Amino acid sequence: MIINFVTSNINKVNEFRQILEPAIKVNHIKISYPELRSDNPEEIAGHSAEMLANKLKKVVVVEDSGLFIDALNGFPGTCSAYIHKRIGLKGIIKLMKGIKNRNCTYKSAVAYCEPNKKPASFLGEEKGKVAESVRGSFGFGHDPIFIPEGSNKTYGEMEDYKEVKKFRRRAVLKLRNCLLEKKRL
Repeated sequence: MIINFVTSNINKVNEFRQILEPAIKVNHIKISYPELRSDNPEEIAGHSAEMLANKLKKVVVVEDSGLFIDALNGFPGTCSAYIHKRIGLKGIIKLMKGIKNRNCTYKSAVAYCEPNKKPASFLGEEKGKVAESVRGSFGFGHDPIFIPEGSNKTYGEMEDYKEVKKFRRRAVLKLRNCLLEKKRL
C-alpha cells in the first residue's frame, strides 16, 4: 500500500515514514497549495486533502498541526508555521513573558482523501507547557519550547524525540489503523 503525502516539510515526511513504513509506503509530493483559514486543524487538513486528491487525481494525505497556547487563546494554533517564520520561538517566549499559565496543546490533524470522495480526518493531541526559554536543538518547529506532560525537558532537549513525541504519532497511527482495516476488507 502507498500513500501520497503532500507537504513541503521533509521533517514531517521522515516522521510519517518512521511510523508507517514498511506496512504503508510514503510517497512524498512537494507542491505548494492554498490553505483554508480556520482555527480547526481537522477542517484545514480535510479541505486541503479533498482539493489535492481531486486536482492530482490521486489518493493523498495532508497534515496540519500547531501549538495552541491556553493563555494566548489558542495562539498561534493553526498559524504556527506562519508565526514561526515571522517571530520564531524567541518571539513566542517573549509573548509569554510574565504569564504563569503556560499550558498548551500540540495538535496534529491528518487527512486522507481519494479523488471525488469526502476526506477522513484523524486528530492527535498532546498536552504540555511552554518553556521559559528555547531549549535544545533536536526536533523541529516548536519542539524546543514544548515540554510534554510528565517531563521537565522540551522535545528539543530529547535526543529520542522521534520515539517519544506523541501528538503527530497519535494522528498517524489512527490513519494507519484505518488504512490497514480498509486493506483487509
